[in-house]
Amino acid sequence: MNVLLLGASGRIGHRTASELLHRGHTVTGVSRSGEVSDVESEALTVVEGDATDPEAVARLVAGHDAVVSTLGPSDDESPETLSEMLRAVIEGMRRGEVDRLVWTGGAGILHVDPETRLIETEAFPEEWKPVSQAAIDAYELLEDVDDLRWTYLAPAGLIEPGERTGEYRTAEGELVVDEDGDSYVSMEDFAVALVDRLEADDAVHTQLGVGY
Repeated sequence: MNVLLLGASGRIGHRTASELLHRGHTVTGVSRSGEVSDVESEALTVVEGDATDPEAVARLVAGHDAVVSTLGPSDDESPETLSEMLRAVIEGMRRGEVDRLVWTGGAGILHVDPETRLIETEAFPEEWKPVSQAAIDAYELLEDVDDLRWTYLAPAGLIEPGERTGEYRTAEGELVVDEDGDSYVSMEDFAVALVDRLEADDAVHTQLGVGY
């Protein structure tokens, strides 16, 4: 596929770029700076782009088969920028006539039981709540969109650089935990999950948690 990758310079973004390229896809990596470190390939084109501008997104998506987003607010941006980005991506994809989107969210949205999301638990760090709530607010924009074939992937409670094992589990709308109750996934295996869902073209209009 010819894939537009938004947020390609981020920690999850450049790992996703590597995974896409490893599988033979052509990637246009978009970042604010127009640079993506640690990834080199003839099949990678890196461009500068503003993911909050629908017209800019429309120009970027044109001619691509799908959009993958690993966008997140930078340290100097308000967390609410996430909703602004998602609005622009939705509108830009419509204008650019591309309908497949895989969007990266946050673990806070995932349920630990039928009535409780991770963000609502006592163990959830207070300093993570603004960004996590912003990701939930953004999802609420996406869940009403029926003219795009979107999939929303949220990582485990802890996601860090690690190894690519190719192994992971998913659960619809739920936090994935291991037999000890821990929730973890490496960034490398989260990238595997992202590309798997893109290639399978399944889990449409679905929110998935990813973990071991």
